[in-house]
Amino acid sequence: MILYRDLLPIAAEAVAWAADIMRSRPPGALTSKGDRDIASALDYEIERGLRTRLRATTPGIGFLGEEEGSTGSAEVRWVLDPIDGTANFVRGIPLCAVSLGLLHGTEAVLGAIELPFLGSRYTAAKGEGAYVNGRPIRVRDTRLLSQAIVAIGDYAVGSGAAEKNHLRLALTARLAETAQRVRMTGSAALDLAWLAEGKIDAAITLSNNPWDMTAGVAIAREAGAAVRDRDGMEHRSDSAMTIAAAPALVETILSLIDSRSVPGRTGGLLA
Repeated sequence: MILYRDLLPIAAEAVAWAADIMRSRPPGALTSKGDRDIASALDYEIERGLRTRLRATTPGIGFLGEEEGSTGSAEVRWVLDPIDGTANFVRGIPLCAVSLGLLHGTEAVLGAIELPFLGSRYTAAKGEGAYVNGRPIRVRDTRLLSQAIVAIGDYAVGSGAAEKNHLRLALTARLAETAQRVRMTGSAALDLAWLAEGKIDAAITLSNNPWDMTAGVAIAREAGAAVRDRDGMEHRSDSAMTIAAAPALVETILSLIDSRSVPGRTGGLLA
């Protein structure tokens, strides 16, 4: 039986190691991953380094990295975004993160996120609460969207971007009309960590890559956030979207996105 809390020191040490590299080295050569999407040499170096370190310390646990895919067990596996917010990092914008989570099946059960240039490390394991720099954190008890700061994920690039961005642009317009403020930081891990800490009230990502979401979802949930798919069901690693928010805001946000999936819901962007 895996005790998730016993893996937290390993995860915390791993993101600290990666953050030290980010603070001490330049991004290096940039590799195109497609239309307007890049990876830096440091993305690959960190991912390879952590794959090797975690294989040594937790040999029975698999590994999925954004840049070079999966190895080992698919039932329980580490999930890494070596630099979440690479575009920010290469420009010297401090809104970037190292994001290491643990998936058990399709459930996010552990997370460690370090913001190397902001001095914050967020950790959580299922049933153990969420912390920043060792201090317990909880989501803000915001009940009205008009009082909420809402982060929305990056606009899509690559194949199908125009169609995907139709929804993103429409949602941005809806939020601009209803939320207190709308933010786009360029890092899903940072958005979810800030939700957990109460800096923002909702984090909406209209896609769902496990490396972007696993650690942040685990941390946000342990801090008391509701995390849903677009149909209102509990978020899983294979969900279509990630809608995370203070619990009282979730239904309002879902109603902006999709009126078809919940009886009685009207006015959604996907109606």
